[in-house]
Amino acid sequence: MNKEQREIVIPSQLLGDAKNKKAGRGTFVEKGKIYAEILGVLNASSEHIDVIPIKGRYDPVQQDFVIGIIIEAMQSSWLVDINAAYPALLHVNEVPWNVDFGETEKYLNTGDCVMAKVSQVDQEKKLQITLKDRNLYKVKGGHLINIEPQKVPRIIGKKGSMISLLKKYTGCRIFVGQNGRIWIDGSYEGIKKVIDTIYLIEKKSLSYGLTNKIEDLLKKNAKEVH
Repeated sequence: MNKEQREIVIPSQLLGDAKNKKAGRGTFVEKGKIYAEILGVLNASSEHIDVIPIKGRYDPVQQDFVIGIIIEAMQSSWLVDINAAYPALLHVNEVPWNVDFGETEKYLNTGDCVMAKVSQVDQEKKLQITLKDRNLYKVKGGHLINIEPQKVPRIIGKKGSMISLLKKYTGCRIFVGQNGRIWIDGSYEGIKKVIDTIYLIEKKSLSYGLTNKIEDLLKKNAKEVH
């Protein structure tokens, strides 16, 4: 395997000992050992092991932050597309406004965009989201792009390293949803730079040392501008 590439694992491949590490997404534990549940990219640290699917739809997990698009306003709730197999329900009790029965369209209508948190995922895959948390609101302005949900960890980087670089060198506000939607706001030049860089990260997501390469690129571009 090319040293520049991250390890691809197959279902049932042994990944480690459950005594030493926490089994994360895309894994399962059997007899104290951690195995890959899916075909994907190994993402291991000293504390946990995840397997990130190479491709596929967003698989909602409770407490995930997402960007949703309103599909339909109903009498006391909204149906929201969060890029999953099924739409999510946003109830009037889960928004920061006092919404009277039948008045939902006054606050959120079809096509509106919200930053939300997944509050419930049941066994039947019924999804509920909430806007009752810090920094969750109806999106106004800015630019929205979509990437493969599986590439989100690379866009964010370890401890937020990659996203911090993007904010630092572009001056943009950026919100990354776990569902593969990213909201960007700032100057025209800044937004364009963020979008170009995000698509480059997505394309090169399996490469090692990507954060350093991206920082070098952003530094170079910043010097050329000045």
